[in-house]
Amino acid sequence: MIKDTIEAIKAAVNEQLNDSTVLQDVQNIRVRYLGKKGELTSLMKTLKDLSPEERPQVGQMVNTAREAIEECLDKKMEELKAAAMAAKIEAETVDITLPGRKPVIGHEHPLHLIRREMEQAFLHMGFSIAEGPEIEDDYYNFRCLNFPDDHPARDMQDSMYITEKILLRTHTSPMQARTLQAHTPNEPVKVIVPGKVYRWDYDATHSPVFHQMEGLIVDENIRFSDLKGMLEDFLREIFGQQTHVRFRASFFPFTEPSAEVDISCVMCGGEGCRVCSHTGWLEILGCGMVHPNVLRLNGYDPDKVNGFAFGMGVERIAMLKYGIDDLRLFYENDMRFLNQF
Repeated sequence: MIKDTIEAIKAAVNEQLNDSTVLQDVQNIRVRYLGKKGELTSLMKTLKDLSPEERPQVGQMVNTAREAIEECLDKKMEELKAAAMAAKIEAETVDITLPGRKPVIGHEHPLHLIRREMEQAFLHMGFSIAEGPEIEDDYYNFRCLNFPDDHPARDMQDSMYITEKILLRTHTSPMQARTLQAHTPNEPVKVIVPGKVYRWDYDATHSPVFHQMEGLIVDENIRFSDLKGMLEDFLREIFGQQTHVRFRASFFPFTEPSAEVDISCVMCGGEGCRVCSHTGWLEILGCGMVHPNVLRLNGYDPDKVNGFAFGMGVERIAMLKYGIDDLRLFYENDMRFLNQF
């Protein structure tokens, strides 16, 4: 009776294994027949009901059947694993005869392109690069640069204040003060300061976040003609040797004398067009000789040294160089725009 049951179990296992196609099927068969509540395991529990003479014989038959079934299960498991691996290899096969796929690689943002070009131009002239905090103290942003308390640039409509004395810097000029104060008094300085600045503006030609590049030279016997020649060389390197440059008197609290710098229109070559309002000129940057008060406020003696400073908007340079008519395009992440560069 028990022998017939064992043979029936073995036959059922073989039949079910032949129909198994996945590893889970084999695992289910193992649990059904060899698990704690499996059919073959249940036979072992009946040994206590047999006579002492039958018990060893039947126990040996059950153990032999268990070993045979486990061998069949393990064999089927290995076959299915091998088949699954073969199918995976087949599915992941790469046809090396097909042409390669070019990876999608990003490129530099136009603002980064023009900033790097500007930096290289000044580095070739012997400038070094300095960077400073974007969250600035009123002391460095205004007072050290000869801004009186009632200067319009302190207006809350122009500046983004965090507290009464802390604000997002409105220009990179605070690094003039920080750089001078970090040096030994009257020590020569020659730096450019690129970076983000913040003002309360937003339209086609203004953004609340934009980029400036400040420049500062302080040494003995610095003349306005040195400033003029250096800026002319820089602007012609950026816009081409055919570019004409002119200086117009202006006012900045931190320079005296001060000047606005124009270049001949990049669209019409100075002939006059809609872009330059038919004047033939485009305003490009501001500059001037460092005000004696700025030198004095930052530990330098204006009787022993002097210098010049200049500042320009990176977006302004990029718009003129690439013919872009809306500053907001730089920040909208429109791939139709960015893919042109």
